[in-house]
Amino acid sequence: MRPVFASLVLAAAGIGLVPNQLLPQAVPASASLSPSLEQVRAALDKYQDPILAVHDGYFSTLACIQFPSAGGAGQVAYPAGGMGVHFLNVGLIGAPLDPLHPQVLLYEQHGDKLRLAAAEWFVPLPTGAKGPPRLFDRTFDGPMEGHHPIMPAMMHHYDLHVWLWKANPAGMFSPTNPAIKCSQPGYSLSEKAPRLVPAQ
Repeated sequence: MRPVFASLVLAAAGIGLVPNQLLPQAVPASASLSPSLEQVRAALDKYQDPILAVHDGYFSTLACIQFPSAGGAGQVAYPAGGMGVHFLNVGLIGAPLDPLHPQVLLYEQHGDKLRLAAAEWFVPLPTGAKGPPRLFDRTFDGPMEGHHPIMPAMMHHYDLHVWLWKANPAGMFSPTNPAIKCSQPGYSLSEKAPRLVPAQ
């Protein structure tokens, strides 16, 4: 594995916040999804069970991430809101973009349980990305610094969030969701929007 991903592997090794029971998850109306997004959601629905996500190589980065303030000058234009708990599949980093295999799954805290909220496609610049990728007719956000402290700031990357299970007042492709709240202070992190960086 490339050295640049070593810190991500260490973060992924810390599995946490795994529930004992699952809760029903409200999903957006099917009419709001394109056929391609319906296909993606159907393929990923099994990961409403986070244990199965861990089985398939997605490991929790533990912290629930939220952004109390919108991104400003020189930062990614994040609306204020949350992302939730990231489950990262290191094995998918650097692979060709595949709509059915996102590198990250995002879970919403609900007490001591987790509910699947969104998927994220994550493309670090060291993988050779030349300009912003596109998927679902959308251009990825970035390039930006890594989301410290759950990843090194030097992990410059592009990403695209799609809120397939949690309705998002800011829009399905918004990076943050104002309806996501981090409920456990011990593992909740309030961050500033990451800084934009030059493309390679």
